[in-house]
Amino acid sequence: MELDMAADELKSVLNRLKRAQGQIAGIVRMIEEGRDCEDVITQLAAVSRALDRAGFAIIATGLQQCMTDGAQPVVDRDQMRARLEKLFLSLA
Repeated sequence: MELDMAADELKSVLNRLKRAQGQIAGIVRMIEEGRDCEDVITQLAAVSRALDRAGFAIIATGLQQCMTDGAQPVVDRDQMRARLEKLFLSLA
């Protein structure tokens, strides 16, 4: 199933992911250069936050589509709540 997001929302998520990609490349260089452990950890934490934000943005903006099975919406509130909880916890 393809995620259908508005152009501005998609651009924002893609920018976050590209920024994280650049940060990861920077972290690899830092490790290869033998940089300070504290600096590396700080950058790892920043990448983790960027990825989390991108994931939450995808869930928030694509929620309705994520909660449907094909063209059939999930009608059972308990089932919907369980699926939502699983999605959010997968980012925790």
